[in-house]
Formats: sequence, structure tokens, C-alpha cells
Amino acid sequence: MKLTLFIGLSVLVLGSIAYGAFKSVKFSPQKNEITVTKTFVNPIENDDSLGDRIVSYGMEFLGTPYVAAGCSKDGFDCSGFVYFVYNHFKIQVPRSSSQFENFGKEIPISDVKKGDILLFLSPTRNVIGHLGIVTNPKGMESDFIHSTSGREMKVVITSLKKPGYTRRFVKAIRVL
Repeated sequence: MKLTLFIGLSVLVLGSIAYGAFKSVKFSPQKNEITVTKTFVNPIENDDSLGDRIVSYGMEFLGTPYVAAGCSKDGFDCSGFVYFVYNHFKIQVPRSSSQFENFGKEIPISDVKKGDILLFLSPTRNVIGHLGIVTNPKGMESDFIHSTSGREMKVVITSLKKPGYTRRFVKAIRVL
């Protein structure tokens, strides 16, 4: 009974360490006790692979049609796509592209990582009107996935070095 309880507790604690809930666990065979140092660490902040998972999930929707005000697998607008992808990971972001102007932490384009968000001016007005998720971070040559109302009218991957996007680029933000 004690061995079964010990093994079960060990699995629980070790799993929690992997998830970030405990800093350390020590077992003292002389005292037959476990000492646990609890330090909860938000796994979103420490998970380097989260950006990869966000990008991979977003890629599942390549080719999904652009739909004005769309926010479902049936079709997306640009902010609906970002909202849908991030929401899948329980990360709250604004639903409207204009609301991203003061959201997240602005970062230099040279420091972008997968999962960061790029903000662009509207093609017709001097306001934030488009956004996408970084898929391949390379500074001003980064690739990003987004739902475009342009010629393609679907979820695509585009390079920031494309002149129409370079000219309208405003900033990169990190919300992870």
C-alpha cells in the first residue's frame, strides 16, 4: 500500500515539475518523506514550444476562405484568425485588429519569435487594419500566416519583405 501510494505521488509530483508547478522535490529514505518546494510558474511564459504549437495549429487552416467578420473554421478575417488560433490555447487577445494597437509588448522586429504578432496599417486608412502571426522569424524578412482580403482571399503565408506589407508594417508585439 505504501509503495503504491509513493509511486502514485511520485508520478503526480514529477508530472507537476514537468508542467512547472513545483520547483524541486526531494525524497529522504531515512525519514521516508518527500519535501516539495512549490513555485508555480506560468507554463505559457516559460514554454518555448508554445510559439511552435500556435504556428502549427494556425497552419491547419491554410486555404480557409477570407470572410469579413469571420471567426470560425468556415472562414476568417485577419483578427478573427488570430483570435481563433490564440483562443485555442486559452490565450485572450482582442477580436478587432484596431484593438491590438496598445495590446501586448512591443518588440523589435529583429527579436520576433514564432507566435509573435505583426501589425499593419489598413491599406486605405492610417489605422491598424491588419495582423498576422510570425511563422518564420527573420527580422524584416519574417514570414507570417494571416487571413487576407487581398487577391488570395484566404489564409496564407506571406513574407514581410513583400513591398505591400513592408510599407504598411507598424510593429511586432509579443503576447506569450
